[in-house]
Amino acid sequence: MATVTKRELIDRIADEMPCKRVLVKRIIQRFLDEIIKELSHGSRLEFRDFGVFESKHRASRIAQNPKTLERVPVPAKRTVKFRVGRVLRHKLKRSTSSAIPALDTPANPASPAGRRPG
Repeated sequence: MATVTKRELIDRIADEMPCKRVLVKRIIQRFLDEIIKELSHGSRLEFRDFGVFESKHRASRIAQNPKTLERVPVPAKRTVKFRVGRVLRHKLKRSTSSAIPALDTPANPASPAGRRPG
């Protein structure tokens, strides 16, 4: 799976639109700046059919270092949650089902990992 950068998106859009690349770049950057601003203010951003971005508060907690088993305090923080919208979910489901054969097909018998012992 390839990584697509902001620069590549700008180039694609500029190639398809009757706009100069520099204008497309400014618009996209302004759009991203607004998303960052709204999320930092705790706003919920809803893009119908694409998804919803929400700023969520995570409470402080005690975690454990897996190497030393030492208990470590983790401070409270804000994070971003993304919930997939209807159209994007449908596209992802279609692309996944066409790219990955079903587990019960003869080419891919069910793996023993999914079975319970005994």
